[in-house]
Amino acid sequence: MPEPAQGACLCGEIAFEMAIPAVWAWHDHTARTRHAHGAAYATYVGTWRSRLRITQGEDNLAHFTDPANGHTRSFCQTCGTPVFYARAHAPKMVNIPRALFTTRTGREPRYHLGIEDTPDWAYAGEKTSPLKGYPGYTRHRPKK
Repeated sequence: MPEPAQGACLCGEIAFEMAIPAVWAWHDHTARTRHAHGAAYATYVGTWRSRLRITQGEDNLAHFTDPANGHTRSFCQTCGTPVFYARAHAPKMVNIPRALFTTRTGREPRYHLGIEDTPDWAYAGEKTSPLKGYPGYTRHRPKK
């Protein structure tokens, strides 16, 4: 049996492990997820609840159920990291932001949800070049 995938929130108050491989992985471009994460999109891995174990900080989880769709988002009360996302129509499944895992999840994200909702300001793979005087930064130079 392979070692479970390990993950945690930003401050480390909440830690969890998931049996691998994950059931699926995808990029969510929908407006609601973009707003919840404050990013152009979020990448999730999904698993059966029975294959997820919170190893630390369960009492530190806060929950928000979206009245528009009944989906529940859970986050760390200390650092605010989005931790779990459960859809109302799939109560036995849980989705976890891929970025929270410190180890492999056994599944690559190959699907896109709501790609038509991708904002015009999202990075789309344009060529970039180093930004002089700022190591690690690059910039996109639009064509003239």
